Amino acid sequence: MISLEVLSFFAIVCVLLYCLKMAKIGALVAFLFAGILSGPYMLNLFQVTGAWQTLGDLGVLFLWFSIGLGVSFSRLWSMRNTIFGFGASQVLLVAVVLFPFLFEFSGWTVMGATMVALLLAMSSTSEDLQLLADRNQLNSRVGRQIFSVLLFQDLLSIPLLAMLPVLSGKSFNLGATLIDVLVLSLLLIAGTVIVGRFILTPVMRMISKTKSKELFLLFVMLNIILWAVLLDWFGLPSGLGGFLCGMLMAETIYNHQISVEISPYTTLFLAIFFITLGMGLNLDLLYAKWHVVLIGLVGLMVLKFFAIFMTARVRHNAAPESTFISLLLAQGGEFGLLMLQLMRNNGIDTIPPADQEILIAIIVLSMMLTPILVALYDRLIKMGKISRVDAKNLKVAKTGVQPVVVICGFGRVGQIIAKLLREQNIPYVAIGMNVNAIMEGRVKGFNAVYGDASNISVLREFGLNPRTTRAVVLALDNFETAHRTILSVRAIAPRIKIFARARNLTDSKSLLRSGVYQAFPETIESSFFLGYGLLEHLGVTDDKIEKLLYEMRANNYEKLDADITPGEK
Repeated sequence: MISLEVLSFFAIVCVLLYCLKMAKIGALVAFLFAGILSGPYMLNLFQVTGAWQTLGDLGVLFLWFSIGLGVSFSRLWSMRNTIFGFGASQVLLVAVVLFPFLFEFSGWTVMGATMVALLLAMSSTSEDLQLLADRNQLNSRVGRQIFSVLLFQDLLSIPLLAMLPVLSGKSFNLGATLIDVLVLSLLLIAGTVIVGRFILTPVMRMISKTKSKELFLLFVMLNIILWAVLLDWFGLPSGLGGFLCGMLMAETIYNHQISVEISPYTTLFLAIFFITLGMGLNLDLLYAKWHVVLIGLVGLMVLKFFAIFMTARVRHNAAPESTFISLLLAQGGEFGLLMLQLMRNNGIDTIPPADQEILIAIIVLSMMLTPILVALYDRLIKMGKISRVDAKNLKVAKTGVQPVVVICGFGRVGQIIAKLLREQNIPYVAIGMNVNAIMEGRVKGFNAVYGDASNISVLREFGLNPRTTRAVVLALDNFETAHRTILSVRAIAPRIKIFARARNLTDSKSLLRSGVYQAFPETIESSFFLGYGLLEHLGVTDDKIEKLLYEMRANNYEKLDADITPGEK
């Protein structure tokens, strides 16, 4: 039976989410606040048990998977200058700025201060990506730069984890550790390519042929857990397994469909992770050491802001852009929390336990403060106190084809439509679930992608946009799927013209009632072509045939509808 505590907890989350959304503050802050209110230091609705920790760990694992899914080898290569230029310089400069303050005022060793400086240089990937998504800026110029910095930080976390014994003072063989990290990285990359090409792709092709969404989703989840367990056996962080699994699937044609299917679960588990963070925040320590936490919080965010601002300006970003980038990256991140937790669990005492608690509080509070500061930044822009980011830098990145036409379905009809568009050099994208047709079409040069075209997120992912897309073609052979797709298209672009394929006149009329601009019944149109050839052979002139067919097509085949019996329509 559901307890009163559970009811109270969900009521708290709903009220907080509503209030913060009305204030245009991100949902992650609501989850953190919900964890604090529900935790042992306030209402004590729940204790931070192993179940909560496990669900939170799944959230981090799915987050790493989502990051890996957006990091194919080709994308890494195309963004290498920004990732390893802006990203590396940002982390290095922030660490250099933080180190003297940490070493001077903390009493830690050089290794301890270096390790904490690197941890605090990392930002919150989940929070920043969510904030960019909420603002529709993931594909803007600013969004791509922020993503590149976050991506470099995520990649840097791998060697930092491997070098934890050196940074914590447990080992001094830095050369051997660096060699181990290099060899491990090469082995992981080689293993990823081999497994992806020769094992994962054929298996996913078999599963996609079943057209079972449940089996598809479960197989993806199985792979995430499998890679996490596999790397855990080798003594590596399970999050790295999720990241590699994402990179594996990024190299397949299923990557966008996977992203859409897994996204709700990532959001759910991440919410639990942030709730767990809130529950674990030691309010007694905050009360006793509030001045230390406050100074550390302000110092961290101010120092990071100015270090990142200088880096962004050197990278030729305008002042408004640099301000926004710095503001979004000025907080601490999940990786710092995970590393501090890992140190605690493994008895690494380079940083005293009390100081670790203070660092955790500073990072969590900085993450809570960031959405509030972004909301304040937006308010100041509206008031004219801060210059607006140049609109030209917010345009969608032209990393792929921006389709003028979206074709839903890539069977016989979809392929013919795609060929006609290609011959006229009209940009298009064809979305289908027939994996064999997609694979063969891509070999032949068609811009065909794997995905469920009736899913709103898939349509958005592949470029359906009310401003740039001029038409949608429904080349689907399933009547119910076509209706679901119409609803999804209308949810994104209510006024766009939809051209549909119909099996017969009855289906055509139903599609037209659903808002389709034109629906062409295959049986009737194929009969027209057959009749055209026949009449022409019998000596009827082209003008008479065209006039006859025009009359039959008028008012949605009204003349035929009256003459043909229902069984033949």
